Amino acid sequence: MTKVKLDLPISTDDLSSCVACGLCLPHCPTYRVTQEEGSSPRGRIALMQRAHHEGAVDAEFIQFIDSCIQCRGCETACPAGVEFGSMMETTREALTAQTHYVPWWLRLGYRLLGSQGALAAASKVLAILQRLSLIPRRFSLPRIPLTQKPLRSSGSDVWLFTGCVMDAWMRDTHRAVQRVIESTGKAVAFPDKRAVCCGALHVHAGLGPDARRLAARTIEAFPGDNPILVDSAGCGAQLKEYGRLLGSESARKFSQRVFDVHEWLAQRVEDLPEVDLTPPRIAVQDPCHLRHAQRVHEAVYQVLGLYAETVPVDDDGLCCGAGGAYATLHSEMASDVRDRKVEAIERTNAQEVASANPGCLLHLRSAGIAVRHPLEIVDTLMRKGE
Repeated sequence: MTKVKLDLPISTDDLSSCVACGLCLPHCPTYRVTQEEGSSPRGRIALMQRAHHEGAVDAEFIQFIDSCIQCRGCETACPAGVEFGSMMETTREALTAQTHYVPWWLRLGYRLLGSQGALAAASKVLAILQRLSLIPRRFSLPRIPLTQKPLRSSGSDVWLFTGCVMDAWMRDTHRAVQRVIESTGKAVAFPDKRAVCCGALHVHAGLGPDARRLAARTIEAFPGDNPILVDSAGCGAQLKEYGRLLGSESARKFSQRVFDVHEWLAQRVEDLPEVDLTPPRIAVQDPCHLRHAQRVHEAVYQVLGLYAETVPVDDDGLCCGAGGAYATLHSEMASDVRDRKVEAIERTNAQEVASANPGCLLHLRSAGIAVRHPLEIVDTLMRKGE
């Protein structure tokens, strides 16, 4: 195989932190599907070590690096505390900067997420195609609105981050989340268009400069010291890592203000209203970036558990295969990973599934799973119990 030069800026100490014990293997979705060493965390780190030593990579290296979903389940399982997610992000950024790893059309798509106007226009085109039945059902997109009413701030006790695709396609989820927050007696403020995208997908793709530009804009959109709540697990994980991404004290202070909305509500469960209803049986799918990155997934059970019988999915938090844009770019692998998740969900015999990440929601819906955001379910039950 032809090799290309690559300067991989990961320290020897970080690369040698993996002792290849193999405890991560059962928690890696791509390894479980392929049983290939290169598809495992330790296998990918071994490839990084070789690239660091040789200063060059081949097509096999790029294939195994690109096939990682970046779920970070290996980090939770690792007894040595290897920061695999950070190493993967650094590797992809090096590939993007020094090779043709990210094609032009994909760069264009990611750039679209950083423009509220362009994203709104593209969403309107998709909405029209959807109504003409020209979008395959297997994509299981939510019903994209042709027009949308703006979100209205009710005060300034807390901020609610709205993001890009979720705001363009799933704004009703934000409205439900706003109502649940307001039921605690707190008022909600929404940011301006500078916070159009958190940059998570750009980081995953290796587009570091674009991610840092979006992060700086986002920080400017949240003046003051009030908490910043996030109802998307992937966005929340990214906002909490702005300190590391930008390396500035202001970014670190910003990240300290960020909370997953369930994390914030779990500290105020006594302020949530009681309802007199028979609790439905709800299976909870833990998004990877809530369980393995933020590590606050238990908060979903605490909040949703006030209104429903929550049932954990018995697969030790394995990834569903969504991975942001991963399900689109690696549809076959994503489907194979999802099949295992669907089997685990079906074993719960639940009436409905809750998942606190839009990518997981869309990916599971495309497999025919009835799934909603946890706080959409809470909002529905609150209003029924009034």
